[in-house]
Amino acid sequence: MQLLLSRLRGFVAVGPSEQDHWPALRMALGVGIPTIILLLMGRPELVIDAVFGGFAGMYGRGADRVTRLRHQSSAGGLLVAGVALGSALSAVQSPGVALVLGEALFAGLASLAADRVGFRPAGPFFALFAFGACAALERADPFPGTAVALASAVFALAIGASSPRAATRPPQPPQAALPSLRRGGGYAIAVAASGLAALAIGIGHPHWAMAGAAVPLSAPGISGRLRRGVHRVVGTLAGLCLTAAIFAFHPSTLAMGVLVVALQFPTELFMVRHYALALFFFTPLILLMTRLALPGTAQAMITDRAVETVLGVLIGFAVVLVDARVRGRRH
Repeated sequence: MQLLLSRLRGFVAVGPSEQDHWPALRMALGVGIPTIILLLMGRPELVIDAVFGGFAGMYGRGADRVTRLRHQSSAGGLLVAGVALGSALSAVQSPGVALVLGEALFAGLASLAADRVGFRPAGPFFALFAFGACAALERADPFPGTAVALASAVFALAIGASSPRAATRPPQPPQAALPSLRRGGGYAIAVAASGLAALAIGIGHPHWAMAGAAVPLSAPGISGRLRRGVHRVVGTLAGLCLTAAIFAFHPSTLAMGVLVVALQFPTELFMVRHYALALFFFTPLILLMTRLALPGTAQAMITDRAVETVLGVLIGFAVVLVDARVRGRRH
């Protein structure tokens, strides 16, 4: 009982603040201004690309200006590549299996790139999420979305470069070659297995399962990976309740765009301090920008998101446990 209470307290505990409002403000501006411009231009379907490009601003958190710019430019390149490749698959109406295998390959390669730079947050999650989300859209031309993502990423880099704040965290060292290769292979396997499972079940958004499977792999240590996955499920399910409440009011296109901007700030504010709490805000943000790009039934989106998140995380857990067992045998 004491162990259960201890773990429960550990789960709900929010980490200490490290002036998180500054990176949260940078993210809100980096995502918000391009979003508002697109809404004023009457192009809400491109908001999703602006948001993914703007995610470049979350990297290099707590780093000095030079390191932050290097990390953000590298992350921006991966994010724009994810948007471009996913949009290209959408434009050619690629079959689901090709989408899954393409995203699995991209996840493995992006993982190697993320390790080489020493990303913080670690791993290729947001780039592979951009790949899958854009591939799931109905696009005839991949270039407008790619251009918007690129412009948004450059704008996020400009905001990051203008911040004078000194480093508050030591830089993440690049990963050694062998562990990096093993981690990249783990990403590829987890993403492929979850995507194929989602296709076999017939769920409408397999990229959400693939994203869920990738989440546990980014944390250090087996306990950290399992805890990360639990945070993913709990935070997503709680966020879906907030999403359902928002959609119950049948928000207009403008209102959805404004909410995307508003939800970005608390998402980044808690991303490091409490992952599940950050997902409470991040989940409706993702579904709102998805609906702006591809209108659909809110209930179906919410149900798919819940089922695929659980499916993906369970497959991610399986990959983590198998990897731990293989390494245990080697030692």
